[in-house]
Amino acid sequence: MPVDVTLPTQRTANPPGPLLAFWHSFRENRGAVIGLTVVSAVILIAIFASVLAPYDPLDQFRDFTRLPPIWSEGGNWNYPLGTDPLGRDMLSRLMYGSRISLFIGLSVMVVSMITGVVLGLAASWFGGIIDVIILRIMDLIMSIPSLVLAILIVAIIGPNLTNTIVAVTIVYLPRYVRLVRASALSELSKDYVTAAKVSGVGPLRLMFVTVLPNCLPPLIVQAALGVSDAILEAAGLGFLGLGAQPPAPEWGAMLADARDLITSHPWVMALPGIAILITVLAINLMGDGLRDALDPRLKRS
Repeated sequence: MPVDVTLPTQRTANPPGPLLAFWHSFRENRGAVIGLTVVSAVILIAIFASVLAPYDPLDQFRDFTRLPPIWSEGGNWNYPLGTDPLGRDMLSRLMYGSRISLFIGLSVMVVSMITGVVLGLAASWFGGIIDVIILRIMDLIMSIPSLVLAILIVAIIGPNLTNTIVAVTIVYLPRYVRLVRASALSELSKDYVTAAKVSGVGPLRLMFVTVLPNCLPPLIVQAALGVSDAILEAAGLGFLGLGAQPPAPEWGAMLADARDLITSHPWVMALPGIAILITVLAINLMGDGLRDALDPRLKRS
């Protein structure tokens, strides 16, 4: 008598969601994962600096000026990274300095991206004279070297932290405007935009709800890389005395304060420079991974 054997049907695995697929693609780049880890650590240090730092960054210990780090002869475990010429703890100043540098980078990125989105979408939608005016202004900004333009702006409006953010924002605005404009022009010629127009979608909803989401991948990558550029630019202004003003523990200003000690006490200048290097490098590695994950066509072989 024949036996009816029914084989169990194999279940097909559900495809991963977009976030999971993004993470799988992102973690293939080991440098990007390392960069993300370092950036996360810097952000946590900045958030909890008041808890992690052993001292207030402005406290002066006059009996312990210019102490070397603990790995050098004469180091003191109470000040693991040494002290500056005024006796301020270098570790505490570096931790609090991460707050200022990240605040500058994130502020510049957010303001530049929002303004760039508005101007880029306006240029692509209206075209004509509005497009020409916006592009010519962006060309004028880009025609001047970024640091020179930032110095000029700060020299006019005055050196302080707020004006540093304003100056760096203006310097990096054109890259967002041009990127959004080019992406929006490409999207406006597609069928889904035509269908939205025919269905009666208004201009604002069309540009910000229908078109803008499809322009986000390159914009996100640019935003990530823009944070590191803003940190570098602000550090340059701080080094020239045009950024955050002493005694604020901003990394660029710390470099400027220690420039006369580069031969006699090199660690005072080297430590903030290393902090800038590590942070900027980590952000750039993370941005490289974002680029590969968001646009596989640009993935390196």
